[in-house]
Amino acid sequence: MNETLLGFVILYLVVSIGVGVYAATRVRTVDDYYTAGRRLGMPIVIAMVFATWFGAETVLGIPGTFLTENLGGTISDPFGASLALILFGLIFARPLYRMKLLTLGDFYRTRFNRPVEVVMSLAIAASYLGWVAAQVTALGLVFNVLSAGDISKDLGILIGAGVVLIYTLYGGMWSVALTTFFQMTIIVVGLLRISVLVGQLPEVDGVAPVIEHARAAGKFEFWPEMKWAAVVTFVAGLFTMGFGSIPQQDVFQRANASNTERVAVWGTVIGGVAYLIFAAVPLYLTYSATLVDPQMAATMLEDDAQLILPTFVGTHLPLYAQVVFFGALLSVIMSTASGTLLAPSVTISENILKGWLSERQLDDRHFLWITRGVVVVFSTLVVLYALWSQESETTIHQMVENAYKVTLATAFVPLVAGLFWKRANNMGAGLSIVLGFGFWIGMEFIDPEGALPPQFAGFIASTVGMVAGSMFGRR
Repeated sequence: MNETLLGFVILYLVVSIGVGVYAATRVRTVDDYYTAGRRLGMPIVIAMVFATWFGAETVLGIPGTFLTENLGGTISDPFGASLALILFGLIFARPLYRMKLLTLGDFYRTRFNRPVEVVMSLAIAASYLGWVAAQVTALGLVFNVLSAGDISKDLGILIGAGVVLIYTLYGGMWSVALTTFFQMTIIVVGLLRISVLVGQLPEVDGVAPVIEHARAAGKFEFWPEMKWAAVVTFVAGLFTMGFGSIPQQDVFQRANASNTERVAVWGTVIGGVAYLIFAAVPLYLTYSATLVDPQMAATMLEDDAQLILPTFVGTHLPLYAQVVFFGALLSVIMSTASGTLLAPSVTISENILKGWLSERQLDDRHFLWITRGVVVVFSTLVVLYALWSQESETTIHQMVENAYKVTLATAFVPLVAGLFWKRANNMGAGLSIVLGFGFWIGMEFIDPEGALPPQFAGFIASTVGMVAGSMFGRR
């Protein structure tokens, strides 16, 4: 175990907790906890959008997929994820911001009815299990690597989840905002510094040779074969993240916490573009590792491709570079985990539990503690899911991809129709949800690997249900 490196990591975790606890002093009301009082400016909104999406899958999962497949294998993330952020900013942020809602679930209640609100809120909250679990799984991997195996992946998951829980629990969106801004700075500076250092290695010798080597190896193949199954799978991968990520509380929450409508729109768009561009950095670093140490890379590809980059940094770069890299990696993971832990907890509290609470429990002081209790419960579910995923050998990238199937099949169409089609009604929304969910789950059992991906079948059925129900139902 490198005790010096581990000491720096522990110091970093303590500082992050300190920033989060300080943020808690700004929380006075539910509005502060949910949206930071709608007082966040452009730099912090951009930082939150970028850092929340630049997570474990970006540094560990996507490069692993890139090496085992090619650039086309990453169509869902970062391409689909960036598309979602850009579309949300340009099309959805402005009308939603003007409605002055606390959660996205509030939209479904306002535009449709209470049953639609509850079902959509459950679907949105469920979609976060995989995403947050991917982040705490990555924390488990990091602690396992840093301790040279002395800390197991399972124990690392428990430690990581505990740290994120502490500073998210009390500070809410203020904690997410301040820690994310601090963490984004470390992410950008740290990974750029490591890129410069790796580019100076004789086996790498800059960016151009790495790109040329990857091109010659066929890694930049992007478009699918012109066959029905390949094209549909490609498009479904883009839409699963590109559309399924739009009806998400964390995306809405960042735009909604902006101090102006302009910040809500362009902060989201700029954050999405920055994410797409900067996602290339981990790809460059990981592919460079295969040039510097081909034997290590080949071994890791057979075992766990996600460990190539952290193993390379730990064995081939000097101590200060290891401190910079693992500090940046922890920033990447924790910024995403905190934001994605808060979003479903807020949705469950505001849109599901609130309707069943007494008037006394609805005052700010009591309801804040109820929301914090939900954060704890959801964190427990995340840990259990992450531990189960370890047993089933689900990769971080797969966990994130799977997270958005439910929202693509059930929540996206009612959101779009509710905002932009005056004829959309309760029957249309209900039929859209039932058909979307039914076809998605049915196809998962009948033909999960079929030419038409199950979530895409659900998306088509959801669209048909909305049109049919709204055309023939009562306006």
